Amino acid sequence: MSAYVSAVKPYKGLGMEGNVARWYASLTAKSLEEFRVLARRVAAQIPAAASVLEVAPGPGYFAIELAKLGNYAISGLDISETFVGIARANAQKERVAVDFRRGNASAMPFGDGTFDFLLCRAAFKNFAEPVRALIEMHRVLKPGGQAMIIDLRRDASNEAIRSMVGAMHLGILNAVLTRLTFRFMLLKRAYTKSEMEEMIAETDFRGIEIRENAIGLDVLLTRAEADRDEKL
Repeated sequence: MSAYVSAVKPYKGLGMEGNVARWYASLTAKSLEEFRVLARRVAAQIPAAASVLEVAPGPGYFAIELAKLGNYAISGLDISETFVGIARANAQKERVAVDFRRGNASAMPFGDGTFDFLLCRAAFKNFAEPVRALIEMHRVLKPGGQAMIIDLRRDASNEAIRSMVGAMHLGILNAVLTRLTFRFMLLKRAYTKSEMEEMIAETDFRGIEIRENAIGLDVLLTRAEADRDEKL
Protein backbone atom coordinates (compact mmCIF):
# COMPACT_ATOMS: atom_id res chain seq x y z
CA MET A 1 0.00 0.00 0.00
CA SER A 2 1.31 3.43 -0.91
CA ALA A 3 2.32 5.95 1.72
CA TYR A 4 -0.27 8.28 0.19
CA VAL A 5 -3.07 5.88 1.11
CA SER A 6 -1.78 4.70 4.47
CA ALA A 7 -1.09 8.16 5.88
CA VAL A 8 -2.84 11.48 5.85
CA LYS A 9 -1.10 14.79 5.46
CA PRO A 10 -0.11 16.67 8.63
CA TYR A 11 -2.29 19.51 7.36
CA LYS A 12 -5.81 18.41 8.26
CA GLY A 13 -7.64 19.98 5.37
CA LEU A 14 -9.70 22.37 7.49
CA GLY A 15 -11.42 25.01 5.44
CA MET A 16 -10.78 28.73 5.72
CA GLU A 17 -13.34 30.30 8.00
CA GLY A 18 -14.36 33.74 9.20
CA ASN A 19 -12.21 36.73 8.37
CA VAL A 20 -9.57 34.63 6.63
CA ALA A 21 -12.15 33.29 4.19
CA ARG A 22 -13.56 36.76 3.62
CA TRP A 23 -10.06 38.13 2.97
CA TYR A 24 -9.42 35.35 0.45
CA ALA A 25 -12.75 36.02 -1.27
CA SER A 26 -11.95 39.73 -1.67
CA LEU A 27 -8.45 38.92 -2.89
CA THR A 28 -9.53 36.43 -5.54
CA ALA A 29 -12.32 38.72 -6.70
CA LYS A 30 -9.55 40.87 -8.21
CA SER A 31 -8.87 37.97 -10.62
CA LEU A 32 -12.46 37.54 -11.76
CA GLU A 33 -11.48 37.65 -15.43
CA GLU A 34 -9.39 34.50 -14.91
CA PHE A 35 -12.50 32.68 -13.68
CA ARG A 36 -14.43 33.90 -16.72
CA VAL A 37 -11.72 32.62 -19.05
CA LEU A 38 -11.69 29.25 -17.29
CA ALA A 39 -15.49 29.05 -17.44
CA ARG A 40 -15.43 29.65 -21.21
CA ARG A 41 -12.71 27.02 -21.57
CA VAL A 42 -14.77 24.44 -19.70
CA ALA A 43 -18.03 25.36 -21.46
CA ALA A 44 -16.33 24.65 -24.79
CA GLN A 45 -15.60 21.05 -23.81
CA ILE A 46 -18.66 19.88 -21.89
CA PRO A 47 -22.04 18.83 -23.31
CA ALA A 48 -25.07 21.10 -23.29
CA ALA A 49 -27.03 20.74 -20.03
CA ALA A 50 -24.06 18.94 -18.44
CA SER A 51 -24.01 18.21 -14.72
CA VAL A 52 -20.93 19.85 -13.21
CA LEU A 53 -19.32 19.68 -9.77
CA GLU A 54 -16.74 22.12 -8.47
CA VAL A 55 -14.82 20.70 -5.53
CA ALA A 56 -13.68 23.39 -3.09
CA PRO A 57 -15.20 26.35 -4.98
CA GLY A 58 -14.40 28.86 -2.24
CA PRO A 59 -16.35 32.06 -3.01
CA GLY A 60 -17.91 30.31 -6.02
CA TYR A 61 -16.61 32.57 -8.79
CA PHE A 62 -15.93 29.83 -11.37
CA ALA A 63 -19.22 28.00 -10.83
CA ILE A 64 -21.16 31.26 -11.06
CA GLU A 65 -19.43 32.31 -14.28
CA LEU A 66 -20.07 28.88 -15.80
CA ALA A 67 -23.74 29.08 -14.83
CA LYS A 68 -24.03 32.26 -16.90
CA LEU A 69 -22.90 30.41 -20.04
CA GLY A 70 -25.43 27.62 -20.35
CA ASN A 71 -28.18 25.47 -18.94
CA TYR A 72 -25.90 23.42 -16.69
CA ALA A 73 -26.75 21.68 -13.43
CA ILE A 74 -23.92 22.96 -11.23
CA SER A 75 -23.00 21.99 -7.69
CA GLY A 76 -20.20 23.24 -5.45
CA LEU A 77 -18.84 21.33 -2.46
CA ASP A 78 -16.68 23.10 0.12
CA ILE A 79 -15.55 22.17 3.62
CA SER A 80 -15.76 25.80 4.77
CA GLU A 81 -19.08 26.98 6.15
CA THR A 82 -18.03 30.58 5.58
CA PHE A 83 -17.23 29.94 1.92
CA VAL A 84 -20.54 28.18 1.37
CA GLY A 85 -22.35 31.22 2.73
CA ILE A 86 -20.29 33.61 0.60
CA ALA A 87 -20.80 31.52 -2.54
CA ARG A 88 -24.56 31.30 -2.02
CA ALA A 89 -24.75 35.06 -1.55
CA ASN A 90 -22.65 35.64 -4.68
CA ALA A 91 -24.88 33.33 -6.73
CA GLN A 92 -28.01 35.08 -5.51
CA LYS A 93 -26.50 38.45 -6.37
CA GLU A 94 -25.69 37.24 -9.90
CA ARG A 95 -29.11 35.57 -10.22
CA VAL A 96 -27.80 32.14 -11.15
CA ALA A 97 -28.70 28.72 -9.77
CA VAL A 98 -25.77 26.84 -8.22
CA ASP A 99 -26.18 24.26 -5.46
CA PHE A 100 -23.42 25.22 -3.01
CA ARG A 101 -23.21 22.90 -0.02
CA ARG A 102 -20.82 21.99 2.76
CA GLY A 103 -18.97 18.68 2.57
CA ASN A 104 -15.66 16.84 2.47
CA ALA A 105 -13.88 15.98 -0.78
CA SER A 106 -12.91 12.62 0.73
CA ALA A 107 -16.54 11.62 1.39
CA MET A 108 -18.74 13.41 -1.11
CA PRO A 109 -22.52 13.49 -0.49
CA PHE A 110 -23.37 12.52 -4.06
CA GLY A 111 -24.40 9.28 -5.69
CA ASP A 112 -22.24 7.22 -8.03
CA GLY A 113 -22.08 8.50 -11.59
CA THR A 114 -23.72 11.86 -10.91
CA PHE A 115 -21.59 14.32 -12.88
CA ASP A 116 -20.35 14.78 -16.45
CA PHE A 117 -17.52 17.08 -15.39
CA LEU A 118 -15.66 17.99 -12.21
CA LEU A 119 -13.29 20.86 -11.49
CA CYS A 120 -10.94 21.28 -8.56
CA ARG A 121 -8.95 24.50 -8.78
CA ALA A 122 -6.22 25.62 -6.35
CA ALA A 123 -7.41 23.29 -3.58
CA PHE A 124 -6.20 19.73 -4.15
CA LYS A 125 -2.90 20.37 -2.35
CA ASN A 126 -4.84 21.15 0.83
CA PHE A 127 -6.75 17.86 1.04
CA ALA A 128 -5.81 15.72 4.02
CA GLU A 129 -6.58 12.50 2.10
CA PRO A 130 -5.63 13.22 -1.52
CA VAL A 131 -5.93 9.68 -2.85
CA ARG A 132 -9.28 9.24 -1.16
CA ALA A 133 -10.40 12.49 -2.81
CA LEU A 134 -9.30 11.18 -6.21
CA ILE A 135 -11.21 7.96 -5.64
CA GLU A 136 -14.30 9.98 -4.76
CA MET A 137 -13.89 12.10 -7.89
CA HIS A 138 -13.85 8.92 -9.97
CA ARG A 139 -16.90 7.57 -8.17
CA VAL A 140 -19.15 10.60 -8.68
CA LEU A 141 -18.28 10.97 -12.37
CA LYS A 142 -20.41 9.32 -15.02
CA PRO A 143 -18.68 6.79 -17.31
CA GLY A 144 -16.77 8.91 -19.82
CA GLY A 145 -16.88 11.91 -17.46
CA GLN A 146 -13.82 14.07 -16.84
CA ALA A 147 -12.16 15.68 -13.85
CA MET A 148 -9.87 18.68 -14.18
CA ILE A 149 -7.46 19.52 -11.36
CA ILE A 150 -5.60 22.82 -11.59
CA ASP A 151 -3.09 23.50 -8.85
CA LEU A 152 0.32 24.73 -7.81
CA ARG A 153 3.39 22.57 -8.41
CA ARG A 154 5.81 22.23 -5.52
CA ASP A 155 8.85 22.75 -7.73
CA ALA A 156 7.67 26.14 -9.03
CA SER A 157 10.48 28.68 -8.86
CA ASN A 158 10.45 31.76 -6.63
CA GLU A 159 10.77 33.86 -9.79
CA ALA A 160 7.63 32.32 -11.25
CA ILE A 161 5.71 32.95 -8.02
CA ARG A 162 6.83 36.58 -7.88
CA SER A 163 5.80 37.07 -11.51
CA MET A 164 2.37 35.53 -10.88
CA VAL A 165 1.71 37.65 -7.78
CA GLY A 166 2.85 40.76 -9.63
CA ALA A 167 0.33 40.06 -12.39
CA MET A 168 -2.48 40.05 -9.81
CA HIS A 169 -2.08 43.84 -9.33
CA LEU A 170 -2.51 43.68 -5.57
CA GLY A 171 -1.72 46.40 -3.11
CA ILE A 172 1.69 46.35 -1.43
CA LEU A 173 0.47 44.66 1.76
CA ASN A 174 -1.64 42.01 -0.01
CA ALA A 175 1.19 41.30 -2.44
CA VAL A 176 3.63 40.68 0.42
CA LEU A 177 1.13 38.51 2.31
CA THR A 178 0.37 36.52 -0.84
CA ARG A 179 4.05 35.86 -1.62
CA LEU A 180 4.66 34.74 1.97
CA THR A 181 1.63 32.46 1.84
CA PHE A 182 2.92 30.79 -1.30
CA ARG A 183 6.46 30.44 -0.01
CA PHE A 184 5.81 29.13 3.50
CA MET A 185 2.46 27.35 3.15
CA LEU A 186 1.16 26.55 -0.30
CA LEU A 187 4.35 25.36 -1.98
CA LYS A 188 5.02 22.99 0.91
CA ARG A 189 1.59 21.39 0.50
CA ALA A 190 1.74 21.11 -3.29
CA TYR A 191 2.80 18.11 -5.39
CA THR A 192 5.16 17.50 -8.26
CA LYS A 193 4.01 15.89 -11.49
CA SER A 194 5.52 12.53 -10.52
CA GLU A 195 3.77 12.58 -7.15
CA MET A 196 0.45 13.26 -8.84
CA GLU A 197 1.08 10.35 -11.21
CA GLU A 198 1.76 8.02 -8.25
CA MET A 199 -1.48 8.99 -6.53
CA ILE A 200 -3.59 8.72 -9.68
CA ALA A 201 -2.13 5.24 -10.27
CA GLU A 202 -3.93 4.11 -7.10
CA THR A 203 -7.32 4.96 -8.60
CA ASP A 204 -9.40 3.57 -11.47
CA PHE A 205 -8.75 6.58 -13.70
CA ARG A 206 -7.22 5.41 -16.97
CA GLY A 207 -7.36 8.48 -19.20
CA ILE A 208 -4.66 10.69 -17.70
CA GLU A 209 -3.07 13.87 -19.03
CA ILE A 210 -0.81 16.12 -16.92
CA ARG A 211 0.60 19.36 -18.25
CA GLU A 212 3.13 21.52 -16.43
CA ASN A 213 3.36 25.28 -16.64
CA ALA A 214 5.56 27.82 -14.87
CA ILE A 215 3.77 27.59 -11.53
CA GLY A 216 1.34 24.71 -11.71
CA LEU A 217 -0.11 21.50 -13.03
CA ASP A 218 -3.17 21.00 -15.24
CA VAL A 219 -4.44 17.47 -14.69
CA LEU A 220 -7.20 16.00 -16.86
CA LEU A 221 -8.62 12.65 -15.79
CA THR A 222 -11.23 10.59 -17.63
CA ARG A 223 -13.38 7.87 -16.16
CA ALA A 224 -13.52 4.90 -18.53
CA GLU A 225 -16.75 4.29 -20.42
CA ALA A 226 -16.97 0.94 -18.62
CA ASP A 227 -15.33 -0.12 -15.37
CA ARG A 228 -12.72 -2.81 -15.54
CA ASP A 229 -14.94 -5.42 -13.92
CA GLU A 230 -17.57 -4.86 -16.60
CA LYS A 231 -15.03 -5.67 -19.29
CA LEU A 232 -14.00 -8.99 -17.80
